[in-house]
Amino acid sequence: MPVTTVTSREFNHDAAAAKRAAKAGPVHITNRGELEAVLLSAEDYHKLTAKVERITDLLVYPAAADIEFDLARVVQSSSNF
Repeated sequence: MPVTTVTSREFNHDAAAAKRAAKAGPVHITNRGELEAVLLSAEDYHKLTAKVERITDLLVYPAAADIEFDLARVVQSSSNF
């Protein structure tokens, strides 16, 4: 996914071009060389803000690798059967 960078001045001059670029990937809008805003397509925005309701959705979520969790192992004795 390509990232496009435009200055605030360029964005103000041709917002339509920035919107077209957002269809391919995020558009970073800078002010005096500093990132000020990011323009996303509506589809990308909805993907980021959608509620994850199924575990399979969470497992394919790229940031899921950063979620820490511990698995507890349950050991049952054979006398309980």
